[in-house]
Amino acid sequence: MRALFGALGKLSWDTACKFGERIGELGYSPAGIRREVVEKQIAAAFPDIDRAEVERIARASYRHLGRNAIEATIASDKKPGEILALVEEIDGWEHIEKARIGGKGAIGVAAHHGNWELLGGFLAARGLGPEVVVRGMENGLFENYLNENRAKLGIRVISDKDAVRQLTRSLREGHFVCLLADQGVLGLASSFVPFFGRPAKTPRGFAVFALRFEVPVCFMDMVRLPNGKFRAVFEPIEIERTGDKERDIDAMVARYSEVLEKWVRQYPEQYFWQHRRWRRQPEGTPVELRDPALKDPSLWTPSR
Repeated sequence: MRALFGALGKLSWDTACKFGERIGELGYSPAGIRREVVEKQIAAAFPDIDRAEVERIARASYRHLGRNAIEATIASDKKPGEILALVEEIDGWEHIEKARIGGKGAIGVAAHHGNWELLGGFLAARGLGPEVVVRGMENGLFENYLNENRAKLGIRVISDKDAVRQLTRSLREGHFVCLLADQGVLGLASSFVPFFGRPAKTPRGFAVFALRFEVPVCFMDMVRLPNGKFRAVFEPIEIERTGDKERDIDAMVARYSEVLEKWVRQYPEQYFWQHRRWRRQPEGTPVELRDPALKDPSLWTPSR
């Protein structure tokens, strides 16, 4: 893998990225890796589109995933100015500046949409010194390789095992911390909030920390434009605080999910549909709103 990425790094950016797209498309056809899951979820999220459009979005999502991997890898050898040059449009950067007034700590929350790895490199190139929480992987060699590339981009990695202790310290010291919050894994504190009309288990850690330390939260995204450049997007995640902690946390998570859905609707090909987003749902979920990836809805079991 290191040899492959090293060789691709010798090519032009466009050539290497197009190669990544072709690799990614192999996952859709002929390999068919999670193809049924991807197509079912897209069809459920966009019930008004026909089969041909579902397949087009699905195939494009695999191409996007392959390109993402190449972009994130070869970008690690680029200088900050070169990273910034990849971003053609920046929307809402003033929200980041406002959040950072006086050196106050802040939270950036993103999703598996656009190029989330390159997003971290962009934040570093802009001088934010982002601290990013990442989940451990079963393959330690691959995990170390990814973290090496992140470090080259100027990203400080925080293991999810150390997140509670480290984020407490980081926010108190005024750092900018970042989390991905669109995969509700087993055992992770989460809220069930709507995503494309279906209840989805969504991590709530960012909201818990935001309310505890009274720091602002900003949604972030890095979507790819047709010309291969990027559009960096930043939106504040604000809520009316009621004094009811649990209610306010759920409201903030719901608002995050709402903003994410808006951007996924605009760029559906750039979402990580390969993950079963509605796999875990609350007890009492109506049959018509259950996980669309299930072959038999009667086999559905609730997740708390």
